[in-house]
Amino acid sequence: MSDGKKAEPQEFTGLRSIFWPIHSYELKKFLPMAFMMMGILFNYSIMRGLKDSLVVTDMGAETIPTLKLWFVLPAAVLFMLAYSKLSNVFSKNGVFYIVVSFFLAYFALFAVVLYPCKDALTPDLLSGVSEGIGKTFLTPIQGWVYSSFYIMAELWGSAMISLMFWRFANDVTSIKQSKRFYAMFGFVANGALIVSGLVLKTEMDIRLVTGIAVAICVFIIAVYYWLNNCVLTDPRFFNPDEVKKPKKKVKLSLGESLKYIATSKYLGYIALLVICYGISINLVEVMWKDQVKMLYPSKEGFKAFMGGLQIWTGVATIFFMLVGANILRRCSWFTSAMMTPLMIFITGLIFFGCIIFKDALGPVVASCSSLGVLEVIVYAGLAQNFLAKGVKYSLFDSTKEMSYIPLDDELKSKGKAAVDVIGGRAGKSGGAAINFILLNVIFIGSKLAEIAPVVAGIFAVFMVVWFYAVRGLNVEFLKITSQKDSNDESKAA
Repeated sequence: MSDGKKAEPQEFTGLRSIFWPIHSYELKKFLPMAFMMMGILFNYSIMRGLKDSLVVTDMGAETIPTLKLWFVLPAAVLFMLAYSKLSNVFSKNGVFYIVVSFFLAYFALFAVVLYPCKDALTPDLLSGVSEGIGKTFLTPIQGWVYSSFYIMAELWGSAMISLMFWRFANDVTSIKQSKRFYAMFGFVANGALIVSGLVLKTEMDIRLVTGIAVAICVFIIAVYYWLNNCVLTDPRFFNPDEVKKPKKKVKLSLGESLKYIATSKYLGYIALLVICYGISINLVEVMWKDQVKMLYPSKEGFKAFMGGLQIWTGVATIFFMLVGANILRRCSWFTSAMMTPLMIFITGLIFFGCIIFKDALGPVVASCSSLGVLEVIVYAGLAQNFLAKGVKYSLFDSTKEMSYIPLDDELKSKGKAAVDVIGGRAGKSGGAAINFILLNVIFIGSKLAEIAPVVAGIFAVFMVVWFYAVRGLNVEFLKITSQKDSNDESKAA
């Protein structure tokens, strides 16, 4: 082939078009990218289970809202500022190597120095400190070794998955390939959740688990280097003229975003979806991890249980991706969008009900099974967690993105930027702020389980708001799409 380009084979049909729409010659590009995403998700899952086992068993689940609100959020802002500076100085490849090396260096330092010497590195700041705001802030500072690990684990997810991988994939994948590749990346890479869960369940040495994460960082760098130097140099796998040119990303300040959403009912509904998801999930997860700590007080036991969560999340995600794709094709937008809040609402109420009525639940559980009440509560939370995550990844994300399609170009770009600023920040920190206020301002000195009825009530309120937002957005969605259809028909006539 003199021009170095390969003619595009015919599209797939039958089962292969659903389960493996990849041409044989494309495997040299597809598999390394899928494995790189798998490595990123593997580390994300490992870090997610490990950070909770360290923080919850050592400092208590009550520390999580403080960490997320006052430490993780500022760290994320600082990271984005640093990333922007690096992008102005270095090439895209250089920024990728720097970011991954930064995480690699920290995880290696944690495995070799910080974790083995944690006792010597931990100051005594809580002697004579009574319950209250002071103790709330001093606890994560005293346990700075584990707090730093928690922060880095949180940053890994947003930095490596959302930023590094998808920016690279968008730069080197054509529009036609992306329609086939992107879904398959998810199918292949989500197997990492199952593998990481098995590692967390079976491997007790935390230093070794962190060492595995370091090895995965090296693997990611090696694959990225090989792709750029041995694969994308072949015109069959990368033709810059065929790759979609990314539009300049619209950036809005917090004030501009608030103003933009306030003037658009449509965008306000989308923002409510994102905010309600983030807050509702956070309210349930913190309460659930507190119950898990009661059942598995040791770091090893807690970590092994979190490994089970990763396995179930991986299975649920793969299952719901298959089911969700059919729901999106066969059902209306409203039906598809309602699946996520319904799943979270029903499973969340069951979980909170188990905690609130645990005394009355005792005799019933004893007569029906050999499990204790605490085990039933923990497993109810486990089911809530992996079912909610599975339906979120398959249906919530898809329907949210679909809602932007009918908008005009300006509203679509600026609106998405506004929702990302308002919805993203409020959703991630809103639940943490609610828990922080309840534990440190209203119910000072109370344990999480003691305020479960209040948290359940707040959870229910946000779920009602979520249902309202889905219904309202559906009305606006149908209104815009019907207007576009009418305009198209009039033009055709």
